[in-house]
Amino acid sequence: MLVIVDNGWLLKSGMSIFDKKDIEIMTNDDRTKTNGVIVRESPYGMQREPTFSGILSFMRRKYSKDIDGAELVVSGIPFDLAVTYRSGARFGPQAIRLASAEIASTTPYPWGFDPFENLAVIDFGDCFLDVHNPLTIPQAIIEHARHILASGARMLTFGGDHYITYPLLKAHAEKFGEPLALIHFDAHSDTWPDDSPDSLNHGSMFYKAIKDGLIDPKHSVQIGIRTWNDDFMGMHILDAAWVHRHDTDAVVAEVERIVGNRPAYFTFDIDCLDPAFAPGTGTPVCGGLSTAQALSIIRGFSMLNLIGMDIVEVAPAYDHSQITALAAAHIACDLICLLAKRKAEK
Repeated sequence: MLVIVDNGWLLKSGMSIFDKKDIEIMTNDDRTKTNGVIVRESPYGMQREPTFSGILSFMRRKYSKDIDGAELVVSGIPFDLAVTYRSGARFGPQAIRLASAEIASTTPYPWGFDPFENLAVIDFGDCFLDVHNPLTIPQAIIEHARHILASGARMLTFGGDHYITYPLLKAHAEKFGEPLALIHFDAHSDTWPDDSPDSLNHGSMFYKAIKDGLIDPKHSVQIGIRTWNDDFMGMHILDAAWVHRHDTDAVVAEVERIVGNRPAYFTFDIDCLDPAFAPGTGTPVCGGLSTAQALSIIRGFSMLNLIGMDIVEVAPAYDHSQITALAAAHIACDLICLLAKRKAEK
């Protein structure tokens, strides 16, 4: 049987394309299977669609502005006006969603379960930003986060450059009412002094966040650092050299010791990875973590109380064969698996 599928043909083995007597038009019910992102009713369970087609959302999650009942809301913040070298991270959310289609319909490895069976996850789309009025952008991001957090859902956010973490931290600290622990993967400490209230700089967010009392440096850790800064603002540093000298279990143990069960915000700058594994970023630095190291560390965080997460600085214009975007998509998938596992074990 030959089935006409919107813009393509599927041909039964051994059948001639000229055998018109055995042609069937796909029904409306069948057609929805390839666009479940907009027509599916439930946020639960995998959506099995072709990896190469269909409307994109992250991991084929339901696309919706209705966040009632959602436990985790994925959204993008396509902002890169704060970069100091190569721009292009505004296309990061699109790139991560596209890469996620490749892993959306298979059981995540090595977890062995479908995280969406018991965790309601939706894709909210992207935060609207008026790039012609950049001083309005921090507040726009704060309001975006407040709206989602007010529903009781957690956030998984795709940047965009790393500046976006600063307004996201403001909204999360406001929600949880205390300085947060920070788990920060990066090549850079992002603690360069900057006391201007109006500057947008992707290298000073954590300087400002500590000054503002948004994060507690005594219970915060930076992983993969390999650029110098005169002042790390009291945060614990597990630099790239330390990670390479130790196994990933040692990294996990040290993070658990520092953070404990405090509300923790997780931020992953993709340049934490070595450029061999993540060339598609704005400020690459040699000597970083491998994708395997990063995933192994993250998979050990099941005891941590992650209250918000972001992945930033994916710039697909500099990527090769999607390897940077795929790394980001796998990191995001593992974070979702962590939340699903923690929920199931409560």
